[in-house]
Amino acid sequence: MSVEPVTTKDHEARMCGPRLQLTKTEIEEISEMLLYEELSRARIRDLEEGVRAQRARGSARAVRRWTRVARWAARRAERYELDQN
Repeated sequence: MSVEPVTTKDHEARMCGPRLQLTKTEIEEISEMLLYEELSRARIRDLEEGVRAQRARGSARAVRRWTRVARWAARRAERYELDQN
């Protein structure tokens, strides 16, 4: 789980304002909400990593394909030159 940095302004706003008394149920609800929020962030990170890996595989595949095309074009050009001579 990650921790968000708290600025001095945020800290002062929390400490100087009126203190709220939360019930046990409210605290549990907030904790559960934060847990779901963190889980959704983790899922998003996992999806982003998967997309990056898929892009890397796709670009490697494109490199191999264009290398084959370039080799084919070079062989064809050589054959064409030989036929012309």
